[in-house]
Amino acid sequence: MQVSLTVNGQSRSLDVAPHTLLVQALRDKLSLTGTHVGCDTSQCGACTVIMDGRAVKSCSVLVAQASGKSITTIEGLAKADGTLHPMQAAFKECHGLQCGFCTTGMVMSAVDLCTHHPKANEAEIRELLEGNICRCTGYQNIVKAVQVGQKAMTTEPATA
Repeated sequence: MQVSLTVNGQSRSLDVAPHTLLVQALRDKLSLTGTHVGCDTSQCGACTVIMDGRAVKSCSVLVAQASGKSITTIEGLAKADGTLHPMQAAFKECHGLQCGFCTTGMVMSAVDLCTHHPKANEAEIRELLEGNICRCTGYQNIVKAVQVGQKAMTTEPATA
């Protein structure tokens, strides 16, 4: 089947099997490998992308369901000149990662969190990130990164 969608600002047309997941299309058809496959059960959040302005776990969305929609992946957050999105910069600055596997999904969820809850406090940030699992950290630096990114996102125009 033919599916058309906008990925990171570019119109894309894909020929896919009807059962193809969005995460598979992004990784295998478009070579956007920043979106990770973690659990295959929509539990870990490593595959999180922004679809039409909302965070979704791309392992639980058929690419056919994304037809006509706008998708932003981790590769689409930075500016064209390579300047990191404020949340990416915050994760780097605060070392909000350890092995890095969950980081792309965490960043995408954090962008969504701060877009829709710009004044979330620490407890709310922790609660809103519950859909993303990091097996390496105690989340301290991740929460700190979200807070720093949240502050920066309120002073810079949104890119996602």
